Amino acid sequence: MADLPFPTRQLYYSGKPQPATSSHTFLTIDPSTSLPLAHVQTASPADIDSAVESARVAFPSWSRTPAIVRSRILLRAVKLLRERNDEIATVETQDSGKPFSETSTVDVITGADVLEYYANYVASGGLNGETIRLREDAWVYSTNDALGVCAGIGAWNYPLQISLWKSAPCLAAGNTMVYKPSEVTPLHGQVLAEIYTEAGLPPGVFNIVNGGPEVGSYLASHSDIAKVSFTGQVSTGKKVAATAAGGMKYFTGELGGKSPLIVLADADLENAVDGVMMANFFSTGQVCTNGTRVFVPKDMKTAFERRLLEKILYIRTGDLTDLKTNFGPLSSQLHYEKVIGYIKHGIDIDKAKLLCGGLDKPNLPQDLSKGYWIKPTVFIDCTDSMQIVQQEIFGPVMCILTYETVDEVIRRANNTPLGLAAGIFTKDLNLAHKVIARLEAGITWVNTWGESPAEMSVGG
Repeated sequence: MADLPFPTRQLYYSGKPQPATSSHTFLTIDPSTSLPLAHVQTASPADIDSAVESARVAFPSWSRTPAIVRSRILLRAVKLLRERNDEIATVETQDSGKPFSETSTVDVITGADVLEYYANYVASGGLNGETIRLREDAWVYSTNDALGVCAGIGAWNYPLQISLWKSAPCLAAGNTMVYKPSEVTPLHGQVLAEIYTEAGLPPGVFNIVNGGPEVGSYLASHSDIAKVSFTGQVSTGKKVAATAAGGMKYFTGELGGKSPLIVLADADLENAVDGVMMANFFSTGQVCTNGTRVFVPKDMKTAFERRLLEKILYIRTGDLTDLKTNFGPLSSQLHYEKVIGYIKHGIDIDKAKLLCGGLDKPNLPQDLSKGYWIKPTVFIDCTDSMQIVQQEIFGPVMCILTYETVDEVIRRANNTPLGLAAGIFTKDLNLAHKVIARLEAGITWVNTWGESPAEMSVGG
């Protein structure tokens, strides 16, 4: 095979790249062209043991390091991330298929923001314990101590951002981490590890192991892991949670969503359509909080669909490095086939009406014709029982449903096992708060969609 754009990715532990002992590699692919980017070495069980041992050895010293000192190191990493924003964003674009217009303004920046937030949080006493005076000669005090070695298992849709969302609070609190990037988008792992090392993070505090589900499973079940943090689909999350529970480990999961977006009768049409566009087509719909069940008043249906079609014309595919491109391919061939399968089911089995999009690829230059591209797709006249309405598609596929009363739409919005997020568009903020109180969702946005600042919990 000809030389690839990136050198072979190794593992990273004990403060430096390490060759895997498995002798197995896999390819990471540019989804815009389907061409390979790099060989990535797969960690063997012995390699994972070595990475975990590196983190275990580093833990006592790092956890005893004063919070203000840990903070200074992490803030140096923030500075490096921001200085190299465009360089890192370019790697993210090639590996994930997201346009540079997105990765350069969202992915690196929001990840660095979270690292900065937690570094400042611990430096300012955020993890201080409590002191309670029982009586004159008796006091009770508590401390917030680090857990130990934590495992992070990342997702492919926001590679760098998720790795920072997991590592930032972990390291700031004095824990160490072994992180497994998604095998679909693994290039960011070594990039972040090297930045942490350059910033002064001691060897073993942050480590990278690469590979598929077998690597994540072994890592999650490792006896020296104190906590597992996982981002991914629900079915995999259940397995990881069960594995963690079997070892009496702490577990945090950010899993799937089939979020309702409710346009109330008094909503501003322009703002509502803009919100629906953001909730369905940003990142080519590959966002767990996406509002793909769009509820519109029956009387607004025609005007809403007409304006939506007009605005979809501003979605632009093409060269991902062109700042005018705002819509990329799906992340992999496997995911492309999954999303296309849902669209086909919506047409052939659910019998939903296709407003736009569908099975054909968009018009593209020849060099992008073999990539995993898809058109923004909107189904109308949907019903709650349709598979495309019930199941998470994780692609740019919107389902529009109509309703007549607020009570009805709240009941239908809550009819999902995936209560990650929701959204409301209305001019009546008092009504918005009443609806929020009845929605079973961790996040509810009002007259906007998708912002997740460092200060806000994701998922509630």
